[in-house]
Amino acid sequence: MNIYGITRADLEAYFISRGINKTKARFVFEGIYKERAASLSEIASLNPKVKAVMERDFTFEKIKALEILKGEDVCKVLFELSDGNKIETVLMKHDYGNGLCVSTQVGCNMGCAFCESGRLKKVRDLLPHEMVLQLLCAEEVLGERVSHVVLMGIGEPFDNYDNIMAFADIITDCFGLDIGTTHVTVSTGGVVPKIRQFTERGSRINLAISLHAPNDEIRNRLMPVNRAYPLSELMAAAREYTLSSNKKLTLEYILLDGINDSDENARELCRLVEGIKCYVNLIPYNETENLGFKRSSRQRIAAFYDILKKAKVSATIRHEFGGNLKAACGQLRAENMKKG
Repeated sequence: MNIYGITRADLEAYFISRGINKTKARFVFEGIYKERAASLSEIASLNPKVKAVMERDFTFEKIKALEILKGEDVCKVLFELSDGNKIETVLMKHDYGNGLCVSTQVGCNMGCAFCESGRLKKVRDLLPHEMVLQLLCAEEVLGERVSHVVLMGIGEPFDNYDNIMAFADIITDCFGLDIGTTHVTVSTGGVVPKIRQFTERGSRINLAISLHAPNDEIRNRLMPVNRAYPLSELMAAAREYTLSSNKKLTLEYILLDGINDSDENARELCRLVEGIKCYVNLIPYNETENLGFKRSSRQRIAAFYDILKKAKVSATIRHEFGGNLKAACGQLRAENMKKG
């Protein structure tokens, strides 16, 4: 098993099963994530007996950075996994720290009409270590520390629920990377049963929902998941989450010219979110040559935003990153695969 894919709780259980004091798990986590040991031999706090046991069961295999595209405030990395599959990771520089957008699957089966990564269907789920290594390897190749994480890259995170929750447990562990739970966000296209499971788990990490439409007619065209879980069910689950967690929900809304950006669409959105503790993140669309959608004009985005604000809906317009760096999610991977 890859050492980067085990939670501290599971490592404690592993040690107990082998008659070893479970507190050794803390030393392993501190060695790997705080001291950045590249092998068990570099963890001085572990005795030779424990190292010998672990060396039979764990590897330190990394993922490989194939391509790095750097801009002023963003960097995209194309990684190759041990089986030859490729994924993308994006680091964004904010005034409050460095945010990393992590992929959760190789490809995606959600089929969102506007999404580049959905053009390449899901091959498999990513394992926890493949997500943790996106973070560690991005820090290594970029020379930057990551302070915030969003699971919003290639794939639908809640289609890989158990693995993404293990990943979150690993990176927020106080003896490991110790990234605050309020600095970690998981984004879903609207898989309602998993939203409810996430709510019941009581996780302190943040939840975002990719909404992108104010009514079922538009959302059915844009996001096939809406046919399984229409807006009435999705917003009920969203309301349950905010009431249970007492946390504010993020609603992502990509503005598409002539599709979902009219004044009436804005008013529909205001009615849809009424009474839900949330804020709406308006996102200018990253156009690609493969999809027929166009971004809304600045004037249209501003008008949409103003309607939300006048209705006292908390809203922001997302700062754009990497406009000249194949910015659309999955675009770098898709072009690499096209080359063969």
